Amino acid sequence: MSGVSLKSIHKSYGTVKVIEDLNLEIHDGEFLVLVGPSGCGKSTLLRMIAGLEEITDGTISIGDRVVNDVPASQRQLSMVFQSYALYPHMSVRKNLAFGLQNLKMPRDEIERRVAEAAQILQIGELMERKPRQLSGGQKQRVAIGRAIVREPQLFLFDEPLSNLDAELRVQMRVELASLYNRLGTTMIYVTHDQVEAMTMATRIVVMRLGVIEQVGTPYELYSKPQNLFVAGFIGSPKINMIKADVVHSDKGVELSLPDFGKFTQPGMQTSDGKMTVCVRPETFKVGDTGAIKASGTVKLVEYLGSEIFVHVALKSGQSVLVHASGNQHFHVGDDITISVDPDEAHYFDAAGLRVERTEVGVAA
Repeated sequence: MSGVSLKSIHKSYGTVKVIEDLNLEIHDGEFLVLVGPSGCGKSTLLRMIAGLEEITDGTISIGDRVVNDVPASQRQLSMVFQSYALYPHMSVRKNLAFGLQNLKMPRDEIERRVAEAAQILQIGELMERKPRQLSGGQKQRVAIGRAIVREPQLFLFDEPLSNLDAELRVQMRVELASLYNRLGTTMIYVTHDQVEAMTMATRIVVMRLGVIEQVGTPYELYSKPQNLFVAGFIGSPKINMIKADVVHSDKGVELSLPDFGKFTQPGMQTSDGKMTVCVRPETFKVGDTGAIKASGTVKLVEYLGSEIFVHVALKSGQSVLVHASGNQHFHVGDDITISVDPDEAHYFDAAGLRVERTEVGVAA
């Protein structure tokens, strides 16, 4: 097993900067997920760790060894790509063994590693099949098996589930998490799907435009996003964002929200006259039980069985999404009252940075 250290990493293509002054410590034995929108630099970063892309500046260390000038084949890692990249004329067994044979490994050792990988991934009955005889999920398991047999210090995954349908992605997420628990090897996983990140990672790195926006556990990113981008990116369905006017007082700030009226947050300070109040759909309550409330009209109901997502048009024209239990009944055109406890919301200043309450033990 091995950790990875990235120090002052820069990557440019000519005058185009892809990654700028990135610093990150990846702990030995953790499942770290790099997540962000397309073009944020996450796959480029993974390929630089793998040795498939040169860095423009900075230092990459795997374990105690600086690997800036070490070829990919000597970095003691395995990579699983979005495409399965299996040899179509070879059986599953030969696909698993081929890389080890090229390394001139003894036959007994190759057979041991192949058998062990087949057992871990439960593909023993597929060993004599060709790739064309396999389903998408089976092909991906074989691709992962080809990485396992190398017994690397580090696993790298570049959006490996993107080609699978929704049901199979859920199944493969479970299998990858189980594989991590069995092997305990450091894994770095790239995805644009925040659900994959939340369900598998021990830590998540949220990236945008080549910069790290926040690093933390899934719980930390969900419950305490450090800026508006992270608040909007992490969480499904997306968080509600409501603009507010701010009036300062000795006790904190008084916020004025369209539809919800005014309320005070003691111990909170900001130099701006504007803030954004973010409320997750499950934080809203149907009815007037919360401290502040607003009235609106139901414009869309998404029934998902055990839960319902209600799209509510408030009187100001603002639209918000409310999560409700599946045993509640709503119809398009119904008048509805929603409420929220202000202490359960998230607050961001005009620059999009999180604003905290300064009282000891109390957070916004």
